[in-house]
Amino acid sequence: MEKALIIETPPLDVYGQMAADEALCETLPAPYLLRFYNWKEPGITFGYSQRRKAVAEAIAAAGSPITAVTRRPTGGGIVFHETDLTFSFIFPSPGVYFEPGKTYDRLHRAITAEYTRLGLGFDLLNERTKDYAVNDPVMDCFAKPVNMDILYNGKKVLGGALRKFGAHMLYQASFQSPDARSNAALHRNAVLKALGAEFGLEWEVAEIPEEARAKAAAIAEAKYRTPEWNERI
Repeated sequence: MEKALIIETPPLDVYGQMAADEALCETLPAPYLLRFYNWKEPGITFGYSQRRKAVAEAIAAAGSPITAVTRRPTGGGIVFHETDLTFSFIFPSPGVYFEPGKTYDRLHRAITAEYTRLGLGFDLLNERTKDYAVNDPVMDCFAKPVNMDILYNGKKVLGGALRKFGAHMLYQASFQSPDARSNAALHRNAVLKALGAEFGLEWEVAEIPEEARAKAAAIAEAKYRTPEWNERI
């Protein structure tokens, strides 16, 4: 078994959440890191390659009052973080290239298997679907399931996005079942057991190290709150 850390953070807004993941990728207090977001307030994230104008139009069309919006370092579409269980997983990914499909398959198949063991009927979408396009004006992650998303009763409940940081991978996920937060302990344990079994990990709980905390605060202000980042395209 390999040591892995469950990183605890104080309540953060959407800018701090993205910055914390990036700071942990840079400081790497352990090879395997899992963090369940502790939300200070609702927020919206959108994918690295999405066009800001189209995102703003889609958010307005949805009638959302949320004003805390930022671009993720990972791909995918718009995610409304109001009632979801959000988490990130950082793990070794050596080499220059990676195959996203195989990575999603490994992560989501492991999570689906754990829910099956619990007697909950989650399904892995395994069919050719339209992928997210840069000029798609909606790109709502949970309105348009894509291949390897996790479904419950035909509706998407878990999706994730990836970004490679050197020899490690960042996976950011949103779990949006109706009881995602009210029954968070069950869902957290399911994720812990699934990833622990898949990667052979022994979990330990740890506060975010001071180095990562300070770096995250700086990154949030210098990057995720800025028009230069959020309006890059």
